[in-house]
Amino acid sequence: MTRLIEQAYELAQQRFSAIGIDVDAAMAQLDRLPISMHCWQGDDVRGFENPQGALTGGIQATGNYPGKARSASELRADLDQAMALIPGPKRLNLHAIYLESEQPVERNAILPEHFASWVAWAKRNQLGLDFNPTCFSHPLSADGFTLAHHDAAVRQFWIEHCQASRKVSAYFGEQLGTPSVMNIWVPDGMKDLTVDRLAPRQRLMNSLDEIIKEKLNPAHHIDAVESKLFGIGAESYTVGSSEFCLGYAASRQTALTLDAGHFHPTEVISDKISAAMLYVPRLLLHVSRPVRWDSDHVVLLDDETQAIASEIVRQRLFDKVHIGLDFFDASINRIAAWVIGTRNAKKALLRALLEPVDQLRKLELEGDFTARLALLEEQKSLPWQAVWERYCLRHDVPADASWLGDVRNYEQQILSQR
Repeated sequence: MTRLIEQAYELAQQRFSAIGIDVDAAMAQLDRLPISMHCWQGDDVRGFENPQGALTGGIQATGNYPGKARSASELRADLDQAMALIPGPKRLNLHAIYLESEQPVERNAILPEHFASWVAWAKRNQLGLDFNPTCFSHPLSADGFTLAHHDAAVRQFWIEHCQASRKVSAYFGEQLGTPSVMNIWVPDGMKDLTVDRLAPRQRLMNSLDEIIKEKLNPAHHIDAVESKLFGIGAESYTVGSSEFCLGYAASRQTALTLDAGHFHPTEVISDKISAAMLYVPRLLLHVSRPVRWDSDHVVLLDDETQAIASEIVRQRLFDKVHIGLDFFDASINRIAAWVIGTRNAKKALLRALLEPVDQLRKLELEGDFTARLALLEEQKSLPWQAVWERYCLRHDVPADASWLGDVRNYEQQILSQR
């Protein structure tokens, strides 16, 4: 098999060289584009603060596939298994509820020490860590409001939680030598007709200002804000809308998070990337797959995933766009979900790196739209799969679907015992 992959790769090199593409350079660039895997796929967004508690904030993980992680050690073991089957650089995105403590810790009292084991694990695996305050699944978020709450005491609790989360995030960046991107998303909104839409947005703006007031070293920590169209229980009004978050990120020069499932069904974030980059210093992408709404299905190698990757590569946004995943499917093997989604995101990036962007841009400027379309379509048939398989071999991971056998063995030996 290895020899066949090498032979196919040599032929692919020749084919791509004919259109001016250096496949080795493309793979080298792919090695500089880590994807931040999301911890919450492994346990259905439960965390370890109160794993039996209700999941709220418009979030649902459907299905009951056996073997979900019940502790941080189990989750790290599952991540080790998944990451061993994914080529190239990775990161891990943590939520605050994945802390480790022998005693209960309120969210506004979390400390870096509660995540020390995650940092030690990340160091062993040479990974960067990203972070999120968890503003849902808590008694003080039960009425659907957190940072925009009308009660100043409730609002202050969530402000303090986000402030504490920033210090955890900065700790990650300092310890691991790569900045942690901390994403703030709140579920605040209303189910039905809303009379006062302005006051909650004023409160959210003021809360965010209070949260980011303390200046942190950007080499360690990056703030990001994430919008949403609607959620279950907030179908009529979402405080942190797209317009709100874009305006906030642009005026405060924070990063802006674009989630593939947080817009109208006919909207795509691939088209928003270049527009937002004119006004904000950085973007965080949550690559997901909405099916009719923000349902967070496993990422496919579909048109929108490819369009997102192509926009990053075509605009050379390698140092300004942070790529993360956000899906949770409890109806299939959770480790397989990680592997499928992350491998697909990396495949999309590789395909984009193998595109003759300069030639296509020249044709576009010259008005030769016929040639542009023809080349874009012919590009789809070039042997990028041979380059992908060679890339997998370089990183000592399965180049084909044989990785599923490793997942099945792990399921039989480990997951079935839970």
